Amino acid sequence: MKLSTKGKYGLYAMYYLAQHFGQGCQPLKAVAESGVPEDYLEQLLGTLRRAGLVATVRGAQGGYALAKPPEEITVGDIIDVLEGPLNISECVGDESCCRRAGQCRSRQVWEYLSRSINQVLQSITLRDMLEQESFGGPDVTKELMQ
Repeated sequence: MKLSTKGKYGLYAMYYLAQHFGQGCQPLKAVAESGVPEDYLEQLLGTLRRAGLVATVRGAQGGYALAKPPEEITVGDIIDVLEGPLNISECVGDESCCRRAGQCRSRQVWEYLSRSINQVLQSITLRDMLEQESFGGPDVTKELMQ
């Protein structure tokens, strides 16, 4: 299981919008300062907008903003929208991929790990990332964003 560029870039962009929450819409060029190429950023923000996580305003003063406060958007919400469900093994998301899925003890471990990872992702909000100490210490956000 590995996050794709889509998931990482989406989190970078949402973190940027969280940093500027309450300051009005951010132009695409400004959001691109989060390290995401503009053309790719537009696609990601469009997907996040359709999911209700990002609001957009057109026009000269337009741009992008979080559709909800940072404390109401989790890392799991963002990853689910951009990546789909994260499973540590293919058999967790699709029993039909393995004829032994019904009696496989390893599969139970993979299910447990997948659930645990998803619970952690759902427990970390954008507000937590802004405050940093909320989920592992002051350097965690810096490490995550590299």
